[in-house]
Amino acid sequence: MNQDQQEPGESRLLSRRAVLTTVGAVPILTVAASVLGATEASAATANVNPSAPRQTIRGFGAMSHAVWAGDLTAAQRDTAFGTGEGRLGFSLLRIPVNENQSDWGRDLATAQRAAALGATVFASPWNPPAGMTETFTRGSQTNAKRLKYSAYGAYAQHLNDFTTYMRNNGVNLYAISVQNEPDYASTWTWWTATEIVNFLKANAGAISTRVIAPESFQYVKSMSDPILNDPAALANVDIIGAHLYGTPYANFPYPLFQQKGAGKELWMTEVYYPNSTDSADAWPGALDVAEHMHHAMVDAEFQAYVWWYLRRSYGPMREDGQISKRGAMMAHFARFVRPGYVRVDATANPASNVFVSAYRGGNTVVIVAVNKNTSSVTQQFTLAGTAASGSVSNWLTDASRTVAPQSALTMTNGSITVTLPARSAMTLVTSIGGTSTSPSASITPSVPVSPSPSRSPGGGTAPRVTYTMSTWNTGFTAAITITNTGTATIDGWTLAFTLPSGQSITSGWNATFSPSSGQVSARNVSYNGTLAPGASVDLGFQATHTGNTAEPAAFTLNGIPCTVA
Repeated sequence: MNQDQQEPGESRLLSRRAVLTTVGAVPILTVAASVLGATEASAATANVNPSAPRQTIRGFGAMSHAVWAGDLTAAQRDTAFGTGEGRLGFSLLRIPVNENQSDWGRDLATAQRAAALGATVFASPWNPPAGMTETFTRGSQTNAKRLKYSAYGAYAQHLNDFTTYMRNNGVNLYAISVQNEPDYASTWTWWTATEIVNFLKANAGAISTRVIAPESFQYVKSMSDPILNDPAALANVDIIGAHLYGTPYANFPYPLFQQKGAGKELWMTEVYYPNSTDSADAWPGALDVAEHMHHAMVDAEFQAYVWWYLRRSYGPMREDGQISKRGAMMAHFARFVRPGYVRVDATANPASNVFVSAYRGGNTVVIVAVNKNTSSVTQQFTLAGTAASGSVSNWLTDASRTVAPQSALTMTNGSITVTLPARSAMTLVTSIGGTSTSPSASITPSVPVSPSPSRSPGGGTAPRVTYTMSTWNTGFTAAITITNTGTATIDGWTLAFTLPSGQSITSGWNATFSPSSGQVSARNVSYNGTLAPGASVDLGFQATHTGNTAEPAAFTLNGIPCTVA
């Protein structure tokens, strides 16, 4: 089959109100037309509380699958993962784990460039190697395919081999999935929830990177509930992954994950929305993408949002390599809400067809506002706990503009009133230095570094640090991962390094950085100071530079030199 038939996505039209029909043996989702509510000229105040954290954001991105859709060009890679004007700002790249090792290099160049630009790369398999599978009868499908039970160990090694291949070629996979859409697998490999649990319990512990499961095509909770309810399976999974094909907004929340998923992540790893038939530049239809992302962040509390094919007629990047209107909706989040930022409480729906979400990274607050009304809306935003005043940068997309920078606005005493044009998306970015402490810790140059904890990292084993930069003309972000490679728990940590000349930190997250330049110490905050053996912690910062974009030469954790990966 061709790539469009291999993936259920492209044969389905999706919306919040979808019904299931059948074409042959393949389910097809068709859409009822959506109707906008009444327009309003003004709205209730949208209250943003920068000190009320929700989920930590890992990023926004899309899939590149060279075997099915061709690889990106060098210019398209920079458009996808760069953060400057005219770029998508994606910080996540999903690639396939092809069943044939001869195809593993097909997505390598894009993965390498994405990683070099600071993106996180993860991977999903559609099929194991042919020799590991068997056919069985599933309902009316007599040639259904599944992994042989006797091949579970070999399959885990297959996933490990792919992870090693990528690592040896300069790409450290953040995570790897057990199976893409195991519950929608008429042309690939089926898994039951029980089979996934059994594999996680017996085999996933041997996989050398984070593990994602189950990636249900429609966020079917009966696929993921058994993982959450089985402590042994849950111990060997790191990310609960889901797709949102036809999933109604009412099914976005996941109380069981909130109850039992402590220490795990919740990612939306594939979708296109609302369909695969309209042009990605159709307006105002592209606003549906922004609303969908809003609900994914606010109602579902996903930490990641990943589109299907990155370059497609209905995707974030057109076939000519230009950003589409749907891509603009994603860029309103991706370019400004960077990995490590934390979503904070905000009035989600201050008026009919107006959707607001807010995020914090250090002293930076980002507000994404979507107005689906046919007339403009006057919207006031008030930031709790701060009397900050100053400039507010903002970007706008409407029928005639695409993530276009606008004249700076002014916040006074923590409040700003904005006109949201009819059928538009707007991102506002401001600084709130002096706001009360939140888990996304700000720089506190005047706070001295406390003595190192008494317990050394890993019983003396060198910790591992990865340091990934994403640079632009005058600034950069740095994403840091610390891994405890030893056998003892680390109780409190301080990471020390020297910033190269001309670099100065302006904001940070998941650590307290002091001072802002020169010899810097990044100290844990209240919720991430304990690192069990094998555990990792992610932190990072945004900084300016004067032309020198070199990386720090060395790192120490609690005084012990680190291995730099």
